[in-house]
Amino acid sequence: MTFEHIISSKRLEEFLRHLAEEGVGGVEPLAKGGTTSLVFTGVLGGRKVVIKLQRPDSTRSNFEKEAELTKIASTFGITPPIMELGEFEGLTYLIREFADGEPILFAEVEKRHLFRIVEKTALLDRLGIDHGQIQGGKHIIIGEDVYMIDFEKAGFRKPNNLTSAMAMIFIGENAISKRVREKFGLDEKFREEMKDTLRHYKRTGSLLRLLSLLSSL
Repeated sequence: MTFEHIISSKRLEEFLRHLAEEGVGGVEPLAKGGTTSLVFTGVLGGRKVVIKLQRPDSTRSNFEKEAELTKIASTFGITPPIMELGEFEGLTYLIREFADGEPILFAEVEKRHLFRIVEKTALLDRLGIDHGQIQGGKHIIIGEDVYMIDFEKAGFRKPNNLTSAMAMIFIGENAISKRVREKFGLDEKFREEMKDTLRHYKRTGSLLRLLSLLSSL
């Protein structure tokens, strides 16, 4: 195991024992999870899961907010289902089903994925939750389904999830947009139509023009 510079080996071993008592096995470190959490993978009930444990050096309120927003998003299928929310020695942790697939930054994006991205980012918008990191391309997972993950910087504020995702995929000059425009043979006219369509969405909240535009691909 790693993370010893953040959490003591003894405390980490005790957390692993706690997870084993909860039926979680095969636990392996995955990432530091930014400033609020330590991230592991494991298996619970025969399903691969992600375990996020509040970092001892993070504030309790920050991680509890992330857990709350993740739970709300999972209720609507935006992020994989939450399997457990718990506490270990004063540290909050959450266990959610693993999101199978690849970040959109590396994935092969199909037309059906684009519609699912619209559906789920629009849902987040309607919930009033702004993810805050969608534009980076690492937090949209493309697989059999599409999921948004990691709500560390999310909050209840003016949401820009759908417009950020569509700008990243179709408008910006980045690896994702270049790959998508090449795949679907999109020209500057489509790019301008997308800009106008997103302005319409921001004014009206209506998805009709956007769905119609994507249907033309």
